[in-house]
Amino acid sequence: MDLFDVMQEKNRKSSVPLAERMRPERLEEVVGQEHIIGKNKLLYRAIQTDNLSSVIFYGPPGTGKTTLARIIANTTKSEFKQLNAVTSGVSDIRKVTEEASENLKLYGKKTILFIDEIHRFNKLQQDALLPFVENGTIILIGATTENPYFEVNRALISRSMIFELKPVGIEDIKKALIRAIESKKGFGDLEVEVDEDVFDYFALNSGGDVRKALNALEMAVLTSTSMDNKVRITIEDAVECMQKKVISYDKNGDNHYDIISAFIKSMRGSDPDAAVYYLAKMLEAGEDPKFIARRIVICASEDVGNADPMALNVAVSAAHAVDFIGMPEARIILSQAAIYVACAAKSNASYMAIDRAIEEVRRGEDSGVPYHLRDSHYQGAQKLGRGIGYKYPHDYEGGYIEQQYLPDSIKKKRFYIPSGYGYEARIKERLNKLRNK
Repeated sequence: MDLFDVMQEKNRKSSVPLAERMRPERLEEVVGQEHIIGKNKLLYRAIQTDNLSSVIFYGPPGTGKTTLARIIANTTKSEFKQLNAVTSGVSDIRKVTEEASENLKLYGKKTILFIDEIHRFNKLQQDALLPFVENGTIILIGATTENPYFEVNRALISRSMIFELKPVGIEDIKKALIRAIESKKGFGDLEVEVDEDVFDYFALNSGGDVRKALNALEMAVLTSTSMDNKVRITIEDAVECMQKKVISYDKNGDNHYDIISAFIKSMRGSDPDAAVYYLAKMLEAGEDPKFIARRIVICASEDVGNADPMALNVAVSAAHAVDFIGMPEARIILSQAAIYVACAAKSNASYMAIDRAIEEVRRGEDSGVPYHLRDSHYQGAQKLGRGIGYKYPHDYEGGYIEQQYLPDSIKKKRFYIPSGYGYEARIKERLNKLRNK
């Protein structure tokens, strides 16, 4: 290789992003995802033995979905085809499936089709694939950042194994960064000196996205002053290159529902620290404060109820205040309400009571409103027996007199069963006395 070839190779290499140059080519080079590609795991064995069935890789950006597809392409004896759901149409699918059918018929060779961002395929496009996945002409590999159970055709889901890739851990991201510094594919030709905590900073602020961490490292190396092929990266360089961490929160995506779910469950579980943390995540990601306020109101009734009746008052007041005050001050109001609901005594008795009652109503087996409770204010009502025998509770001591209110057929039913926590303990005590008179 002459000097011209060396320079050409150097220029070619520098034009390819670091993350692409460092993309693993073997399973052993992949960082993270031990839960699915650790040795002796099902996916690991399937790839190693070239016995893959249709799969869908689901997970956040930069976790290795495309990398796994590329590794499969490098190891399989099947034909490997790739489509991008953003740019491909039904005609592209038809072309691939026709070639796949011919390869299978003439040469007994299966085709693996990798579709990136498969969630962007519409129903018609997904349906066009289905017969070929069903009869084994095509082994499908789909990659998506969206929950496939929401976004992918149910028929395709039922014929595929779902593998969820998780955000890559801090230590694994640091391994990828160190490898990029040392490898000839990365910056192994340079002498790179990295200050303490730089790798930690990149790993902590990449949100589990290896690509994001490698992009920041590349920016740091390329923009740092170099002398005699030596480069030094300081923590200040790292902060500049990483900029603000992107909050992982897509308002229309799976992560959105996960964080909302965690927020509600933290309030229900009486953990104010977790509740306010998830509240902060939502606010930082730009969630609508009114949406958050509504979730707090629901939780105040569903999970606190009569154990602390003030919780609903606080939550509703907060919702009104958020409406006319707005951000950024609304964050304080939401925080107060979420913390109050989280710290309040808990009872789901009201929630369970209405569901029990609705279930009973849907059975449609009650014998009707007792005659003594029926409307008696119209002419002729008493002749029909309406209202006769009704006892007006305020005419009796303590404002209570025992009488039947439920229909005859369900008069012994109990829908509201107080929990005995907080204020509801007093309600329970009173009801027990009345019910046992």
